Amino acid sequence: MSDSRVTFLGGPTPGEPVRAIKTPFILGPAAISFGVVVLLPTLVAAIYLLFIASPRYVSEAHFVVQTASKQQPSGLGVALQGVGISTNGTDSFAVHEYIRSRDALSTLQPRLDVKAMLSRPGVDIFSRFPAPGQGQTQEDLYKAFQRRVTVGYDTATGISTLRVQAFTPRDSQAIASALLDSGETLVNRLNDRAAAQDVEDAERNVLEAEQRLSDIQQRLTTYRNRESMLDPEASAQEGSALLAELQGTLAGLRAERALIASQAPQSPQLPALDARIRAYEQQLTIERGKVAGNADSLATKVSGYEALMLERTLADRALSAASTARDAARDSARRQKLYLERVVNPNLPDKATEPRRWRGILAVLVTMLLLYGVGGLVWAGLREHRQL
Repeated sequence: MSDSRVTFLGGPTPGEPVRAIKTPFILGPAAISFGVVVLLPTLVAAIYLLFIASPRYVSEAHFVVQTASKQQPSGLGVALQGVGISTNGTDSFAVHEYIRSRDALSTLQPRLDVKAMLSRPGVDIFSRFPAPGQGQTQEDLYKAFQRRVTVGYDTATGISTLRVQAFTPRDSQAIASALLDSGETLVNRLNDRAAAQDVEDAERNVLEAEQRLSDIQQRLTTYRNRESMLDPEASAQEGSALLAELQGTLAGLRAERALIASQAPQSPQLPALDARIRAYEQQLTIERGKVAGNADSLATKVSGYEALMLERTLADRALSAASTARDAARDSARRQKLYLERVVNPNLPDKATEPRRWRGILAVLVTMLLLYGVGGLVWAGLREHRQL
């Protein structure tokens, strides 16, 4: 008799132990994308910052740019300062732009070997000059120089901060000191240019006024020589006095004749008086002609003389005003002269503060996480749009 047995298909028979089925470990697309987008860049940044990046020393200096005279701010200036906006920072910003300019680099190069300072032996390839993909042109050097120099401005205090990074403490301090010296040279050049322009204009006005006065004085001298008269006005006054005297005498003679004629009509004095009266009348007519009435009279000469005297008075006033303006320009140039004052001199760092390694790693991690999150949202939106 054969033994009957039930055979189960598709699974283990009763009583047999169940064996676990081994499957290969496979990462999903989300894990792969997270690793590529977030973990891999963070790992690369950590390797570079912790083991490759060369230390950089930072020399810091503080300075202010101000005028010799402190002027009271206007109402608008006070309002702007109340919200943290200074109205006196224009000159400081000019120095900031110069410090980070190509001119500043050109000024530094005769004093310091900037190219050698930015390519010290032992500096990692990504920090040194030239970096990968860079040449050794002046423009490439300027870009590398800009990355190592920063200038900030505090609107509340008006103090500027200069920070220079280099691969040795001495280099950072030397570059910072040289940049401040260049800034002082710029301020002095601006002072000289502004003062020279204002004072030069004022001096030119004074010279023009002096020349005008000299020309008028020469014309006045020529006029006196031509008319053979030092002061026509004085001569006219003398002529007027003589006319008054003649008229007085003539009036007296006429009164005397009238008196004698009324008392003694046949008096022998009457013909003599008549002769004297006629003589005085003729002389009075002659003197009146000298004072006024013809082309050679004193009135015509006085008119031309007065015109010249008026021109000389105006020229005197113009010269006085020009001299006052010149003195004011010189005084203003002294009062408005700019000064670059060093509040804190560039220090000699004794510890490398750049790069900030852990902060850099954290920044890369946070940035990649944000990118991953935004990318995930965009991808989910695209999938949902396709399903619709």
